[in-house]
Amino acid sequence: MKIDLKEIVRSLVKDFLEAGDLAIQLREKGLEKKIKSDNTPVSNGDLEVNKFILKKISEVTPNLPIISEETSENKDNPDLKNFWLVDPIDGTYDYINNLEEFTINAGLIINNKPVAGLINAPAKKRMFYSYEKGNAFELSNGKEINLSNVPAKKTKNLKFISYSTKIKPEIQKIYNDLGVKEYTRMKSSLKFCVVAAGEYDGYVAEPRAYEWDIAAGHAILDHAGGAVTDFEGNEILYGKQGLKNPSIILKNKNIL
Repeated sequence: MKIDLKEIVRSLVKDFLEAGDLAIQLREKGLEKKIKSDNTPVSNGDLEVNKFILKKISEVTPNLPIISEETSENKDNPDLKNFWLVDPIDGTYDYINNLEEFTINAGLIINNKPVAGLINAPAKKRMFYSYEKGNAFELSNGKEINLSNVPAKKTKNLKFISYSTKIKPEIQKIYNDLGVKEYTRMKSSLKFCVVAAGEYDGYVAEPRAYEWDIAAGHAILDHAGGAVTDFEGNEILYGKQGLKNPSIILKNKNIL
């Protein structure tokens, strides 16, 4: 399938910035909150941002199916190969509680591999996007930085991100093997971005969450020179039945 990844991503950056503004505006007005059947929260902000993002993506790539956390379409498709994965608000708890780590996400999957990603962290005023290796960027304060060009810094004191303050034994073993000395809790896909930017060295998690939680970040980190694998070092592919994630290890280029 021949598509212009650069044109697609760059045309969507402004839409993701606008979606971020929408998310903040809705939060400032006061969000309507519900609990979904899986016991996770959702707000009218999640749903409005979802509607906006899906409309913009459909305009740019009308022939590609979209799978979003907040809609049921295409989730039971057994033959997914080329498609979008969207998480309109990752970190809903932070979003509804006036915290800053929530993100707006879309990852483009071609031949079951992530080839482009967009992540906006609007409360942090940080926008990340990528298309192919060597083309991973952060837009902040009107300046675009190519994360691929940030030089690797070899360090013995590795700083990782954890989604919990309680480290499970299998994750602690990986920390010990890698030489991880400290870790910071972070819940949303912002973790992929700060690893790609070299602010942290990696992240480890046992099987949890869904493909839309990691696809955009996977693309951005990979294109910035990092790596995303499972615990055995295997490549992570997308479009799996049930859309569940395997175990995952993120590494930036400092430790490859």
